[in-house]
Amino acid sequence: MITYFHKVNYYETDRMGITHHSNYVRIMEEARLELLDAIGCGYRKMEDEGVISPVLSVDCNFKKVTTYMDEIAVDVRINKFTGVRLGFQYEMKNAETNAVVCTAVSEHCFVNSQFKPINLKKARPDLYDKIIKNLE
Repeated sequence: MITYFHKVNYYETDRMGITHHSNYVRIMEEARLELLDAIGCGYRKMEDEGVISPVLSVDCNFKKVTTYMDEIAVDVRINKFTGVRLGFQYEMKNAETNAVVCTAVSEHCFVNSQFKPINLKKARPDLYDKIIKNLE
């Protein structure tokens, strides 16, 4: 698990002055990329080696609002891994108040450059081992 911090930008808010819900998916991606980089499985490395990891699903539950200049602390962890599919769990909090603002999960798969599913255990055991070591 890592904690990633994101400060809400003005353009991420809507007419009501709150962070638009679509931006949480972007923040999740930022946090996920930081985690993968931290464990040695960054997207650039994977894509350079012919491994692509598209999003299969995202599920968000919004608890409290955030507004311009709020800092969001995102705890992101790998919560499931089959070798073909990879899942992440997110808990986003207002960094100042520690109030949970959103909980979410996302699921991804691994494909080659022709978008055919691959099993990392067979195709890229080095990446498989790095992910399995960080499964929580």
